[in-house]
Amino acid sequence: MEKHYKERIISDPNIMLGKPIIKGTRITVELILKKLAEGMSYDELLNAYPHLTKEDIMAAISYSADVISQEEVIAS
Repeated sequence: MEKHYKERIISDPNIMLGKPIIKGTRITVELILKKLAEGMSYDELLNAYPHLTKEDIMAAISYSADVISQEEVIAS
């Protein structure tokens, strides 16, 4: 999904304390990842949050992978 998430993920200090969210919602990337980690399927997420699309979920995952890939690990 190359960086197509930039069309779907935004960060605004006035919404959810600036956490990355799905554009046009108050659904955070963090919430999507937590629900997936808890074992929720895409379909269950889409049913629980009708404003989400499959592309939004994929954008959240892509965004997270991109953020993690840019982290700098400091050896201890």
